[in-house]
Amino acid sequence: MPDANFNQKSDSDKFSFLAFLFMFMIMNCHAQENDNSLKLRYDKPASSWNEALPIGNGRLGAMIFGTPEQERLQLNEETVWAGAPHSNVNPECSEYIPEIRKLIFEGKYQEAQELANNKIYSVQNGMPYQPVGDLYIRFPGHEKAEAYHRELDIQHAVSSVSYVMDGVKFKREYFSSFTDQVIIVRITADKPKMITCDVSIESPQKHNIKIENGMIRLSGISGSHEGIEGKVKFCADVKPVIQGGNIQTNDTTISVNAADTLTIYISMASNFVNYDDISGNAERKADIYLQNAIAKDYTSCLLNHIAYYRKYFDRVKLDLGTTDSVKNPTETRIIQFAEGNDPQLATLYFQYGRYLLISSSKPGCQPANLQGIWNGKMNPPWDCKYTLNINTEMNYWPAEVTNLSELHEPLFGLIRDLSVTGQECAQKIYHARGWVSHHNTDIWRITGPVDRAFYGLWPMSGAWLTQHLWYHYLYTGDTEFLKKYYPVMKGAAEYFVDVLQVEPEHHWLVVCPS
Repeated sequence: MPDANFNQKSDSDKFSFLAFLFMFMIMNCHAQENDNSLKLRYDKPASSWNEALPIGNGRLGAMIFGTPEQERLQLNEETVWAGAPHSNVNPECSEYIPEIRKLIFEGKYQEAQELANNKIYSVQNGMPYQPVGDLYIRFPGHEKAEAYHRELDIQHAVSSVSYVMDGVKFKREYFSSFTDQVIIVRITADKPKMITCDVSIESPQKHNIKIENGMIRLSGISGSHEGIEGKVKFCADVKPVIQGGNIQTNDTTISVNAADTLTIYISMASNFVNYDDISGNAERKADIYLQNAIAKDYTSCLLNHIAYYRKYFDRVKLDLGTTDSVKNPTETRIIQFAEGNDPQLATLYFQYGRYLLISSSKPGCQPANLQGIWNGKMNPPWDCKYTLNINTEMNYWPAEVTNLSELHEPLFGLIRDLSVTGQECAQKIYHARGWVSHHNTDIWRITGPVDRAFYGLWPMSGAWLTQHLWYHYLYTGDTEFLKKYYPVMKGAAEYFVDVLQVEPEHHWLVVCPS
């Protein structure tokens, strides 16, 4: 409680006290809500990438495996894609469009598809989203840990691992900070001088590693793909900060010896500015993020991160009831769900979807791709691109209806970009005004048809995507937003005005070929 002389204290003293009181209240609230209802919980480490737990702040993602003797964080930065700025529009496609239409209207569908398969193709099918690398934290002698617990708290966007080794309880906390733009790992033990480990980083990309001033710096460049040279330069800085103990380094590893606590800051950035500009300085950006984060204490970073996240997450609550099933590990609950009584698992599933959207679609960032921001492969399934004939839209269906309207903004940015790059495609392939995009795009905002005709010759994504602009207006009533994006919507419509064809039997106006 404030003392009797509180009103006589200086403004700075009052601010410090109020800041302390505010943090105390948040931490106390956090403790009271620290139940199992909004947590993914496991009693063993992840045995594969699909079992690892995702954290993200829209820009930086990590998959956490949680193995006691060797922790692995698989790292992503949203702009690390193969290739470089380019267009995949193939103007030669245009001469075959009239013949394909003719065959379709004559009912010669197989011939039309064969002609399209042979002649309607792009210079490239798009670039894959790629990983930065993997951070490893090796703990010698921790192979026989007991009382193991791993969880993802989706109410606070914090993951943790705890276990007991030789009578000492170890705990790891992980979060991708929305407010400080770094990934932070905090390792503690319930006895002093117990934290001894080796920290290193690896990458499947072309890269080099340098250690100086107690920091690991990985510098790399993204991969080449389908004839497009990889030119995304990226940087990952890893800085361990200890209390107690000491740090030693060699060419590839930082070793922590007998520390009381260990906090690891991971900062990542690339030279990406926008789909047509990769002139940024990756190392400078990563360094700024890192230095700003290290200047703050861990508790402040954690509380600021939670407060930012919860201003979105706490907008929607869903209560379908709770049974004792909530006490079981998540994989057990999933197995038993069909035969048991666990309505809260549906709530967890619903809120986990909101967690993933918040964590992969921060305003000002790239939109969530096919796997959000989490990908461990150089050539992932479907390249981890933006699949515009369903998956991209699905990612954002929850945005307005679950009160996450601002998180729609990265998708609007992609649509705006496509309305620019898609003009070339409309003009050179279809001789039309406006803009068009097909069923795939990537960070370079390609708009030409991707894959064979059965999937790729589908010039409808512009129309579908612009519905998201209209949905946003219907939910928000924001006329300034509508005014800003009206040219985008108009351009999508102009394309269809020019390409709609009269179907011969019923004289309907149809999209053909599609």
